[in-house]
Amino acid sequence: MPLTMDCFSSLLCAEDRRLIVGNDEVDEVASEPCGMDQQEQLFSFDDSAVDDTRVLLLLQKEEEMVPKEDYLTRLHSGDLDVSARNDSVDWIYKVHSHYNFEPLTACLSVNYLDRFLSQYELPRGGKAWMVSLLSVACLALAAKMEETDCPQPIDLQVIEGKPVFEARTIQRMELMLLSVLKWRTNAVTPLSFIEYFLCKLKDPEHPNPKSLIFRSVELILITTKGVEFLEFRPSEIALAVAISVVGESQTIDFERAFDSCSSFSSSHLNKESVFKCYELVQEIITSIGVGKSPPMSPAGVLDAAALLSYESSNRTSTTCSSSSSLFVVINGAESGSGTKRRKLTL
Repeated sequence: MPLTMDCFSSLLCAEDRRLIVGNDEVDEVASEPCGMDQQEQLFSFDDSAVDDTRVLLLLQKEEEMVPKEDYLTRLHSGDLDVSARNDSVDWIYKVHSHYNFEPLTACLSVNYLDRFLSQYELPRGGKAWMVSLLSVACLALAAKMEETDCPQPIDLQVIEGKPVFEARTIQRMELMLLSVLKWRTNAVTPLSFIEYFLCKLKDPEHPNPKSLIFRSVELILITTKGVEFLEFRPSEIALAVAISVVGESQTIDFERAFDSCSSFSSSHLNKESVFKCYELVQEIITSIGVGKSPPMSPAGVLDAAALLSYESSNRTSTTCSSSSSLFVVINGAESGSGTKRRKLTL
């Protein structure tokens, strides 16, 4: 039975971002603000950062917060439209830069997007505007979760050449998104693990440990852009990034680094997957020199990530159609085909 929005109409209200979370203990620790302007307070590099119990809970939880297993395969095969996914991520990062949002807001937005696309097939007609609406909803929801000064969802539509949706339409899409995500928005991301792994690996005498965080966040943001990183779990990306970043300032052996970070959780971390991810991270560092430059702005990260070219991004999709009361062609037109900005309502 297709999802409909009528049953959610009574839920439309002024949202408090603290309410759009699960109630279990793990959800409370899964998502931590990691903004560049707050990192000195949030990343302490003291004993509290090396909490094996907390990280074990996150490792157990992360599999519930990632796209379905066949998502990457379907993107590669063309069954899902990889270019639509990438366009959506590009839009998210441009608006993220416009408002100078926190890094975690970007990670959560992309996480919501990929989880939704892996579970719900957009119908063929008017798909461009549907993906645009989904992008707005993903970023709006993530901003409500993480931003202290959160703009109204309708004000996120600042990029020219995209459809403009009314607030009521965005709210309905947010509720549909929440339904598909089963209201699990406090997602585990690579940022949930990065301080832990850096503390495990770094030299205690490192002159500027917080520079490791800045560099790691920069790399993590770039990995969210590349579809090839969808193969890996958030913990694997975080560990690969941590080994790469620490290895820029001190001699580090991959085998020993992996063992030191996985001794208590060998059943959750796969060495082969982490090493494969590590090699991809090394390719990023080599191609754009992330580790050799100061931390980038979100716009800089977007420009750097655009340099990454994956074969899958050139494939076309043959996405199957499905029905929804939300996804209908308005006035018989497919709104994504033009460049003129216009307001769409449902």
